[in-house]
Amino acid sequence: MIKVLVTEDSPVVRGYLQYVLNSDPDIEVIGIAENGEEAVRMVEHNKPDVVTMDIHMPKMDGFEATRQIMETNPVPIVICSASWNPEEVDKTFRTMEAGAVAALEKPRGMGHPDSEASVRELLQTIKLMAGVKVVRRWSKTRIKKPVEKTIKVAEEASRDLRYKIVTMGSSTGGPMVLQTILAGLPKDFPLPIMIVQHIAPGFLSGLGEWLSRTTNLPVHIASDNEVIEPGKVYLAPDGYQMGVSRDERVKLKEGYNNYTLCPSVSYLFQAACETFGSEVIGVLLTGMGRDGAEELKALRSRGAPTIAQDKESSVVHGMPGEAIKLGGATYVLSSSNISKKLVELVVKSEKKK
Repeated sequence: MIKVLVTEDSPVVRGYLQYVLNSDPDIEVIGIAENGEEAVRMVEHNKPDVVTMDIHMPKMDGFEATRQIMETNPVPIVICSASWNPEEVDKTFRTMEAGAVAALEKPRGMGHPDSEASVRELLQTIKLMAGVKVVRRWSKTRIKKPVEKTIKVAEEASRDLRYKIVTMGSSTGGPMVLQTILAGLPKDFPLPIMIVQHIAPGFLSGLGEWLSRTTNLPVHIASDNEVIEPGKVYLAPDGYQMGVSRDERVKLKEGYNNYTLCPSVSYLFQAACETFGSEVIGVLLTGMGRDGAEELKALRSRGAPTIAQDKESSVVHGMPGEAIKLGGATYVLSSSNISKKLVELVVKSEKKK
């Protein structure tokens, strides 16, 4: 039985979360906290397996509660936030810096067309996070700062690099891993980076702003037909599949397009493989399921270098784990070592010209 502590200041939302969670035979709500102070105290005494955390609460907000819990009694924390509120979305990513492992939009009430899907995602996430090993977070080591060095690849040389693009895919646990990787890249990194991150609708813009603020690279949501540029990061927009053309432009297609997810890592990897073949660097990161696994193998089969995140640094090792089983990973690396490998691949390719 998975023991859950619900932290939420709204009586209506508290009651609904309790009802939804207790409806699953594998989950039991063992406590209700109305603010962050109560959550910190109850985690110490009740020892839950997972905590759901609201962001804006009286006395102590979700960010400060998460920070204190992760520094004293670490436990998997799932943020249940309102994605329509820009201030709350911004604080959601700060709370993930403090140690929260996942962020979801608050489940829709009964009668809403998205109710069943949002409830299903909440229950699935709680079950997944119950098995995640979390470590104590100290305030001085909470987030990796951007590197200040450069790799000094001249503009003339960068156009002749062996590789054209870096493609990345991530899901559960992805935002912090993406921050770690992008913060480890120098500001003159000479390749464009295209990313599919599975995330609840409404959070993507906040993710882009947070990554831009905490790394050296400009990050934004991709637009159809825009030219991809060196050192810039492009996030696949909600509701669109993202690919790339031979003339190095973003190509967006609305809807699922025969894929099970939208946006899909598989779609991005397949499109990049068809367009650039061995000139792609593929990176598959933490996440549930197998999105992108077969396509990472296809990239490797074309001679492209491919990277899969290792189990130890993944929140959920589904996607990269499946790619490794298929033989799709040239390198299996921790999140902290992936940026080093990307720089190494670029520098080596520049020297071979």
